Amino acid sequence: MSTLPRTMKAIVTKSNGGYEQLQYRDVPVPELLPGTVLLKVLSAGVNNTDINTRLGWYAAKVKKGTLALSSGEIDNSMDGGWKEKTPFPLIQGTDCCGLVEAVGSEQDAHLLGLRVLVRPCMRSSGWESLETIWLGSDCDGAFAEYVRVPSSEVFPVDCEWSDEELGTIPCAYGTAENMLHRASVQDGDIVLVRGSSGGVGSAVVQLAGRRGARVIAVTSKGKKKEVASLGTERVITHEELADGALPSNSVDVVVDNVAGPDFGEMLNLLKRGGCLVTSGAIAGAQVTIDVRSLYLKDLRLIGCTAWDEPVFRDVISYIEQGEVRPLLAGVFPLEEIAAAQQEFSRKHHVGKLVLVPPSM
Repeated sequence: MSTLPRTMKAIVTKSNGGYEQLQYRDVPVPELLPGTVLLKVLSAGVNNTDINTRLGWYAAKVKKGTLALSSGEIDNSMDGGWKEKTPFPLIQGTDCCGLVEAVGSEQDAHLLGLRVLVRPCMRSSGWESLETIWLGSDCDGAFAEYVRVPSSEVFPVDCEWSDEELGTIPCAYGTAENMLHRASVQDGDIVLVRGSSGGVGSAVVQLAGRRGARVIAVTSKGKKKEVASLGTERVITHEELADGALPSNSVDVVVDNVAGPDFGEMLNLLKRGGCLVTSGAIAGAQVTIDVRSLYLKDLRLIGCTAWDEPVFRDVISYIEQGEVRPLLAGVFPLEEIAAAQQEFSRKHHVGKLVLVPPSM
């Protein structure tokens, strides 16, 4: 093990606001505690939640979608955290591919030198409770050269993928697999995926396909070919969906992280006893549904934030068995986080953007 430096480069988010809140500076390297490990960050993915947290989008007073919210509508009094007020100043970064550099307890010595992925959703009160701590939202995350995490949340991964490719996985694929797990998606199910070109959406397409589901993906016209290559049965545009491309009562499961004004229409597409599962609302969190459709069709609505116990281990196994592939859309140096988030917000890419610390 090499001698660790005392300071490191990191992106510190100072408060709610625009890109001006992202400060690239020197901070102390985290101190080890019993039961924790120190990782050298190899790559860190960019996610909606990073932007949502900085903007304070989770505050109840916010009615717009992420892309419609301007920094002029944000104030520092907004309680924009997931559960409580965000602990600013904060090192964000929910995704982490890292190398174990030091351990806080002898029983974790076997992890030294291993390349790992971090499970960002940590069940803080055990698996019987839905209470969570999220890396980069509730505690310092991976937008830095080093990050400290509980040893129970690191998972060695044996594959030939690059560090940057592995950095696309944790949040998107964990969230996607958790939704499919909760919705009990199985062989032969017809699954409609809204927002299928994003990190989570493209992961859902792949992971539903590996379960044997028949996937109908919804995306923009310019991304249809790329999304189709992920293994869909059919790809339609948002406009085609709104114009009635699918009949009522035609799908078993809707995976919807878009929400917005068309959310309620998804209930009409579900078969009796069908399920809509969601973990996001990039087009707007305030939606309208017809409750009669909900109860007369015996539908299930499932919201997902806390990951279930088998989810992340399963994702690791899919990688090692070659059952999924990374969708790396671009790589940026850590100090160019504002440019990366601007590119992310344009939504021209398919898959994930990744940041790389200067030491790499």
